[in-house]
Parts: sequence; C-alpha cells; structure tokens
Amino acid sequence: MKPFLTYTFILISIFGFSQDKEHTSYFDVNYFKGNIALHNNDILHLIKGHPEGVILSWNKKSYGFNDWEQRYNYPDYGASFIYQNLKNDVLGDNYALYAHYNFYFLKRNVMMRIGQGLALTTNPYDKETNYRNNAFGSKLLSSTYVMLNYKTERIVDNFGLQVGLSLIHYSNANLKAPNTSINSITLNLGVTYNLDAEEPEYVTTLSQQGKEKFTQPLKYNLVFRTGINESDVVDSGQFPFYIFSGYVDKRINVKSAFQLGADVFFSNFLKEYIYYRSVSYPEEPATGNEDHKRVGVFVGHELFVNRTSLITQLGYYAYYPFDFEGRTYFRVGLKRYINDKWFGALTLKSHGAKAEAVEFGVGVRL
Repeated sequence: MKPFLTYTFILISIFGFSQDKEHTSYFDVNYFKGNIALHNNDILHLIKGHPEGVILSWNKKSYGFNDWEQRYNYPDYGASFIYQNLKNDVLGDNYALYAHYNFYFLKRNVMMRIGQGLALTTNPYDKETNYRNNAFGSKLLSSTYVMLNYKTERIVDNFGLQVGLSLIHYSNANLKAPNTSINSITLNLGVTYNLDAEEPEYVTTLSQQGKEKFTQPLKYNLVFRTGINESDVVDSGQFPFYIFSGYVDKRINVKSAFQLGADVFFSNFLKEYIYYRSVSYPEEPATGNEDHKRVGVFVGHELFVNRTSLITQLGYYAYYPFDFEGRTYFRVGLKRYINDKWFGALTLKSHGAKAEAVEFGVGVRL
C-alpha cells in the first residue's frame, strides 16, 4: 500500500508542477467527526457513536483566463476521496470518490465545496445476514458532500489551515430497496499544501470592460431520460423507467435561464407497486388496474457555469391516477453541453427528501 501511495503522490505532483501558469494546484487533508442526522425515524436504531473519517482532495486553482472563472470569483475544481467509519457494525464503512468545485466568498477567506460522486459501502442490506441495515440496499451508492470552511493558505511556507462544517450524504436513489439513506453532519479540521511556489495574478478583464448585456431568444428543449429503480418494497424487483420532457427556457443573463415545461413518466416499478398494493392491502381502494403513467408540469432554473450547468426544477403532477408520494416532485442535477445544441444530463428526481430515481438523459436545445 505504501509504494502505491508514494507513486500516486509522485505522479500527481509531477502533473501539478507541470501546469502552465494559467493554473496552479494544491492538496488538502481533512479529519472530520460528527453525528448522523435523524432525517427519518426508521434509522433511529442505526445512530450510534460519532462517525469520523478523512477527506483527501486535489484542487486546481483558476485565475480568470476564461470568462466563466471571473464570473464565479475564480473557483477551484478537483477530485476528492472520503473514508468514513459510521461507528456501527450494521452500517460498516464507506469509501467514496468525487468531482468537486470550490467557491469563495468574503475576500476568499470562506470556501464552499460541492462534491458529487460514487461510494462503496462495506456492509449493505442482506435479508439474512444484515437485515437491520435499511439505509443501504446496495453496495454501490451515490454520494454528495458539502463543505463550508474558513480557510487561510500559506501560513508557513506552502502550508495552510482550514476549519468548518461538512455534510455528507449517501443514498442509492431507490436503485434497490431499502434506501432510507444516511446524512452525516460533521466538524472538520484540515491542512492545505500548495504545490507551486508562485501564483499568477488574477485576470480581471470582465470588471475592466464592464458587464455587457446578454440577450438570447427563447430556446426549446427536448430530453429523454432513463434508468432503473425499485419501490420501497424489498425484493419487489428493479424495473426500467422512461421519461420524455419538453420545455422552453429564457436566458435572462449570462448565468441564468428560467424554464417552463412538462414531463411524461413511464415508471414500470410503479406498475408493479400498484399491483402489490391491490393484492396485499384489499382494504385500500386500489384495484390494480390504475394507470401507472404520470404527467407533470414544472418550472425550473438553469445556472450556466462553463459547458456544465446546474438545473433545478419543481413539478406538479397534472395527470395522477394513483397516489404515490404526493403530487409535487423535484429534480436537481447537472447538464454537460457537448456543443451548442446537444447535451447530456445526470439528475435526481425526488418527492421532498424521498428520492425516486437517478436519471440519465440526453437532449437537444434548439
């Protein structure tokens, strides 16, 4: 293990030092400890002790050589690794890899990091050997973490310190039941190390030239999304779903666009769930013949960064023949533009804090 870590450090260091002067890079290492949040009474038996772990990150600094870097106050972007001991034999340990952005405020003393990635849990649910773990129904999980730190670099040579709060979320987004998920609220303390002795000056061409008014006509979007998921009924089966979406968006400035549109949902897990409710709960009004399709209308917002953008949408089911988790839904995720028209999307659809599915999508913006 030690030779592997040594070679990895050497390779990343060479990569970091070989950067042109449009970018520099740094490492940070953070220890964290905290509590599992009680967001659902079903996980009360899983909250024991104070989970702790380590966050290792490599970060690439930006200096405004691209316009988007100046608009967002010269963010960093990079990769993170998290090891977390959840202090419960039922839950086991989690290992996760992320891509992240660091955004800065208050004269760059306050940093907010947002990371999204995949996690591996060592002890998922098993109906025979680990039936008490209703948080993780699968070994592979989706994970998000948010870090809010006060940060000071180069206190002693290339070393600095940061301290603050971190929120770490694990869920498989109903890829497989059960999936009550785990949220950890922690305190973290870390050390930073800059790989470059000198840094270039920040470019401020946008502030010198002034902000030009950005105009763009209405754009029309068509999106197809798909994936697999399962209802909350354990072993009820994983089924594919298909979503067709159409919406119009209006870019109000260089950063933001508002959206208005509709979704048509073909969720096969819901078809199975309707049949299950009609057979298992004869006292309920479900007959098993209800339509599993749903149609929603939504409003949304798109935040443009570079070729990547963040989308958030709030929807309401206009056609809703079977009651499942309420009539409102949320969607949040990332779009990546391949060119000026075509894009890919990775989004999470939920009903409040209750995830329904991770959606993989492809679309066109005309």
